Amino acid sequence: MNPSRLLSVLVENRPGVLNRVASMIRRRGFNIDSLSVGPTEDGSVSRMTIAVHVGRQQAEQATKQLSKLIDVITIEDITELRNVSHELLLIRMNAPLGQRTELLQVVNVFLGRIVDIASSSMIIEVTGTTEKIDNFVELMRPFGIKEVARSGAVALVRGDQVGISLPDLDEESAGGSRPALALAAGADTTGDI
Repeated sequence: MNPSRLLSVLVENRPGVLNRVASMIRRRGFNIDSLSVGPTEDGSVSRMTIAVHVGRQQAEQATKQLSKLIDVITIEDITELRNVSHELLLIRMNAPLGQRTELLQVVNVFLGRIVDIASSSMIIEVTGTTEKIDNFVELMRPFGIKEVARSGAVALVRGDQVGISLPDLDEESAGGSRPALALAAGADTTGDI
């Protein structure tokens, strides 16, 4: 079975963009393992990290198709580049007083932290690789998981090498590309994905 491929995508921060990107992937018949979206250093641009369960050739096809969408600024498959990829887990655990010490020992091994505590439960936060999160969830099962929320992977290329980034704004202003065109066309760049 194919491992997940990590696609890093910069898109215009406008209503409907997330739907268009997800629909394009769905139409190709690919399963999205996770999709995380958030703002970048430029409020009119968002970064999507998409984990899709496909092979390299299928990922290349998806990348080519996605790059044709008008709201996609740039896209790159960063799977084989050195990257940092983490996700966030919030997990509500059954935690009666008699089990808390043992539960906290496991949480400490995974460098997790307690973010809420109640009379018979607690919410634990853990960040790390998908593999680390999967392992933590498996170790928590015997204690009694009540609820799980995962963010999906977010990723950047390691080191000084920039994977994909926004073009220099000074160059764009002189050349009349993305920001100048968006503003000239009266586009609403304040919308949410």
